[in-house]
Amino acid sequence: MANEIKLPNLGEGIDNASVLSVLVTEGQSVTKNDPIIEIESDKATLEVPAGSDGTVSKLLVKAGDTVSIGQAIITIEDIEDTGPPQPEDSSRTKTTEPTAETSPPNSAPAEEPEAEPETDVASESPAPTTSVLVPAETEPPPTTTDPDQRSPVFAAPSVRQFAREIGIHIHEVPGSGPSGRISIEDIKTYARSQAGPRTGTGTPVVVPLPDFSRFGDVTKEPLTRVRRATATNISQAWSTIPHVTLFHEADVTDVETMRQKQKDHATAAGGRLTITAILLKVVAAALKANPKLNASVDLSSNELVLKEYINIGIATDTERGLYVPVIRAVDSKNIIELAVELTQIAEESREGRLAPDRMQGASFSISNLGGLGTGHFTPIVNPPEIAILGVGRSTEQPQYIDGQLRPRLMLPLALSFDHRAIDGADGARFMTWIVEALAQPLMLALDG
Repeated sequence: MANEIKLPNLGEGIDNASVLSVLVTEGQSVTKNDPIIEIESDKATLEVPAGSDGTVSKLLVKAGDTVSIGQAIITIEDIEDTGPPQPEDSSRTKTTEPTAETSPPNSAPAEEPEAEPETDVASESPAPTTSVLVPAETEPPPTTTDPDQRSPVFAAPSVRQFAREIGIHIHEVPGSGPSGRISIEDIKTYARSQAGPRTGTGTPVVVPLPDFSRFGDVTKEPLTRVRRATATNISQAWSTIPHVTLFHEADVTDVETMRQKQKDHATAAGGRLTITAILLKVVAAALKANPKLNASVDLSSNELVLKEYINIGIATDTERGLYVPVIRAVDSKNIIELAVELTQIAEESREGRLAPDRMQGASFSISNLGGLGTGHFTPIVNPPEIAILGVGRSTEQPQYIDGQLRPRLMLPLALSFDHRAIDGADGARFMTWIVEALAQPLMLALDG
């Protein structure tokens, strides 16, 4: 029996993924959980495993294709079914032997018509003849109330429902995703353009570039899926969130002394005791003391959603782009435990092994560029969070203490927050709490 392996659910908000490579060939034997394709979503790169033992009978996708959740990607014949079809193959060979000698070129084209429609499906073609794979892409049943259902539109059911709820015809909305796929952010952008004084398409204005080849040689590289997603999300955040950034410097001289004494303990446990690991604990305590920053703003209901959990995202630089893995329940873990988990998720991110659910659920984020030599900078809030802490490189500076100038290790900090949700005073109290906590490493030790 032939089993179709379909692209599984990759996490909240992920509708499709790009195929980076196909790891098997037709006729190859596979066992359950063997990797069959490598894919890249907006949030992670991972391998899709085979769902059963058998022989690969047909590849339905190729490298470079975009596949939707639930779309078939490969067909596997059960092991017990690979034997009986052989007599049919031999009889078919006998009946085709006479024509094979007279017209051998016909055999190759006979296979191509089957492969070509599948290539179109992988490229998100709406052709009705391949509708067997389309439901995962367009999902007609939930959208039968759409007044213009006869026009093909690439959008998830949740996006269509959101458009209906705010009175927008989805067919009028330009999509910014692959093959014109429409996202909720596209709907919001279009709605704002219709409500405001400006008349536009609702999509960002693209400024044409000059012909750089006139000035010298150039090389063009396609943006990765992660980079495209980052560009879209950051642009949306910067254009919709009224950012305010507060800059402080924290005296971490005593904290650094403590870190040097305890780093071997962290190494023995399998982690690295970095300033980020220490900041995770400090920030978690600061969020408990200042809960308004551990929240999201819901303007549709005019509510501030306060979160009882403290999950912190850590901006991580990788070869594929910016990843933000999340450490959950930070307030319930000690610094050594946080150091070990931080080391693990950083390695998984850089090696492309991070599961999609490890990048969801953050209530606050930290971005540390100190290791790259940066001082103060302005981090951009990652919605639906309302605040992010930027960390720069610590430097030794003279500080006036007890009537004398003394060298102290100062750590630059920058807090960006959504001014719609919190005021400057809230942000100032939060930063002051962090600065005072870092000046008292004994409190960190007592807190675990």
